[in-house]
Amino acid sequence: MARTATLNNSGFADGVRWGFTAPFRAIGGFLIRLAESSPRAKAVRRLNATSDAELAARGLTREGELRRIFGALYY
Repeated sequence: MARTATLNNSGFADGVRWGFTAPFRAIGGFLIRLAESSPRAKAVRRLNATSDAELAARGLTREGELRRIFGALYY
């Protein structure tokens, strides 16, 4: 019976792919952390944690607060 040797390159290819994409993943992760640490993102997280009833008790609306947070950037 003859035996044939096979070479499985899937592990090698995965390693090369992982190494090639590492800088892009690092840059993407940095940009996400940068955006999430901005004062606007923190304010939006606080707004999301506030209920509509709490906003109404203070005489505020969610839309109005978003306008205040983002100012001239979007509105």
